[in-house]
Amino acid sequence: MIKVRNLKFKYPKNKEYTINGIDFEIEDGEVFGFLGPSASGKTTTQKILIKLLKNFEGEIEYYGKPLASYGDDFYQDIGVSFEMPISFSKLTAMENLEFFKRLYQRTVDVEPLLKRLGLWEDRDKKAGEYSKGMKIRLNFIRALINNPKMLFLDEPTNGLDPANARIMKDMIREFKEQGGTVFLTSHIMSDVDELCDRVAFIADGKLREINSPRNLKIKYGRRMVKVEYREGGRLITREFSMEEIKTQAFFDLLKEKDIETIHSGETTLEEIFIKVTGVALRE
Repeated sequence: MIKVRNLKFKYPKNKEYTINGIDFEIEDGEVFGFLGPSASGKTTTQKILIKLLKNFEGEIEYYGKPLASYGDDFYQDIGVSFEMPISFSKLTAMENLEFFKRLYQRTVDVEPLLKRLGLWEDRDKKAGEYSKGMKIRLNFIRALINNPKMLFLDEPTNGLDPANARIMKDMIREFKEQGGTVFLTSHIMSDVDELCDRVAFIADGKLREINSPRNLKIKYGRRMVKVEYREGGRLITREFSMEEIKTQAFFDLLKEKDIETIHSGETTLEEIFIKVTGVALRE
């Protein structure tokens, strides 16, 4: 769906490239995670892909045609939800959505979306009176209002309570199942692990890794199993390699000891993020 080759970008007042020669592809119908620390270039990349930033170097294709060749018709295909919610504070939620609906050739019925995300009862309340979480949910509805082919989501669940975050993640998954494509940036690694087919890590304007969460965990994890059990009132921990778990000694341990926990050596995306980018996730 999107092909990027040797993409470079430098802001006018900067001496160094913010994006310095990156290559990646986004397949039709996948959720593609784009991860990196602050000031790594991920937001700049997203702004380039949605045509907010121009004057880039390199090549970007959308459905086989140069991105620059598309006019305003490109925006009929995409929905965008920025990390900072965008709405007219003096208009009600419904008035905001009605305004944005006028910008598109095709639109959807917003009532089911408002109801699912818990905003229907507050649809006539001014957006400026909404809480942060309500604004984020309204922003997400606005991104879906034109029935887009592709969503660009920047920290979509940041600031949401667990119940509403679950609803939004379910909706993102359903969007994909219906053939939609998603470009997702987030610092919530559990969301990335749950939603993304592939993830790319960017640091200092360069891509460090692109792969599926599963393959990354295998690559960076340890091939071992840790067993914790009680013996004489003490907690004892033993580690077994993947080869050792096939032995009689491992089975005897499971049979004879008071096992409390068993863990694989699988690493987390958060640990991979730190290893690959060299930067800890923000709190």
